[in-house]
Amino acid sequence: MAPKVLVSDKLSETAVQIFRDRGIDVTFDPSIGKDKDKLLSVIGEYDGLAIRSATKVSAKVLEAATNLKVIGRAGIGVDNVEIPAASKKGVIVMNTPFGNSITTAEHAIAMMFAVARQIPEANESTHAGKWEKSRFMGVEVTNKTLGVIGAGNIGSIVIDRAHGLKMKVIAYDPFLSEERADQLGVRKVELDELLGKSDFITFHVPLTDKTRNILSRENIAKLKKGVRIVNCARGGLVDEEALAEALKGGRVAGAALDVFAEEPATESPLFNLPNVVVTPHLGAATTEAQENVALQVAEQMSDYLLSGAVTNALNMPSVTAEEAKVMTPWIKLAGHLGAFVGQMTDEPITAINILYNGAVAEMNTAALNAAAMAGVMRATNPDVNMVSAPVMAKDRGIDLATTTQSQTGVFEAYIKLTVVTEQRERSIAGTVFSDGKPRFIQIKGINIDAEVGEHMLYTTNEDRAGIIGALGQTMGENDVNIANFTLGRSTRGKDAIALLYLDEQPPETVLEKLKETGLFKAIRPLRFEVAE
Repeated sequence: MAPKVLVSDKLSETAVQIFRDRGIDVTFDPSIGKDKDKLLSVIGEYDGLAIRSATKVSAKVLEAATNLKVIGRAGIGVDNVEIPAASKKGVIVMNTPFGNSITTAEHAIAMMFAVARQIPEANESTHAGKWEKSRFMGVEVTNKTLGVIGAGNIGSIVIDRAHGLKMKVIAYDPFLSEERADQLGVRKVELDELLGKSDFITFHVPLTDKTRNILSRENIAKLKKGVRIVNCARGGLVDEEALAEALKGGRVAGAALDVFAEEPATESPLFNLPNVVVTPHLGAATTEAQENVALQVAEQMSDYLLSGAVTNALNMPSVTAEEAKVMTPWIKLAGHLGAFVGQMTDEPITAINILYNGAVAEMNTAALNAAAMAGVMRATNPDVNMVSAPVMAKDRGIDLATTTQSQTGVFEAYIKLTVVTEQRERSIAGTVFSDGKPRFIQIKGINIDAEVGEHMLYTTNEDRAGIIGALGQTMGENDVNIANFTLGRSTRGKDAIALLYLDEQPPETVLEKLKETGLFKAIRPLRFEVAE
């Protein structure tokens, strides 16, 4: 019997035809995506669901989806899908992470020109029957310095286009290596230098805790006078109120924004200011981009339903059905190891080295590599998955090296992951016990035995009395419950570490109290994606 797919959002007829040509029974009804009750009543009939952003795939919908095997999102964002609920039901969630890259990069360039030459204002004035030629004095982009914040997939396309416009390009990206910067033809700089030297600044980073408000009031004060700001990436990267004040005060000559902290943006301190260009999140809004992602999602879903091949899955590794039973806990472990070093590392990573020892060396190490890299890079980009992580790592010039070896030591198998930066190397090792649960067994060369939890706290200190007491007392006084407490040390009186598995993330006030004790060299809260 042919698999059945429901297309509940607007996909092109060409994309729908791909399903038909592959022998899939497809229902194309875009009205269903806006009708929750109708979706609930029919979803149980289908093996696949193809969507854009209108269809909301809630836990309730997934509960009713008794036959559903795959959800395909034409585009990158999957905020409208409850992925944990999908994972629990065994439903694969796919997206198309790179289909909008050129379109978004081109929109950034278009916005740069629009604000450089005041095109929207001049257009409005001319339509009104005025001829204010002397009012609209623009600036050339040739020989100007473009500061690119984020040199990944979209940022690298913008850099290429900027070279064609004869601009000087500098870039800030914590993951950008010197080698990759050379390949892109940009000078890699720190954020403060970029802020102070750029004539134009464009953002191409995701919104994370580290990038939120990256153009803060404090950083706006560091900008070169007369700079023009372009943001076609994510709302929340820019302090809109502070930017409005800088525009009024003359430090910033113009701004062009396609994204806002709150969307739909019906009001903003930036609205109606002179030489501010705004568009309603049009970065991916071209015929070509919408067609590309629609065709991609149709091909990916068809491949999975007909052959089991998994591409661009957000919640499952690209492994065969035969491998899945054995590999799943090891894939989780690889992701946890990557997440640990990713959250611990603030400087650009130049290389990731992975050692597979014992039985794990005989497994599908390509999938394990992808899981580890996704863990590393998810610290700065939560949208990374096992498919996109290797591509993004390559774009940033991060070298991957793997080694396999026969069993050595007391464990039947283990994985050791090391990240290399220009300043240091940081390593962690782990294994999977007979209960199928991943464990950390070594950090910084210090042997431990630590269960992995969603919320953890890592500390380093000199081996001395009082550490356990300080940690336990501070957590207890602040009602932070410790589920598991692991200690390790190199030798007596030397380096020591502690890894606490907590019931919830410790508040900043608790971390400050630990710092005030003067006992710790480093205190770092960590978070891991642990299935319930």
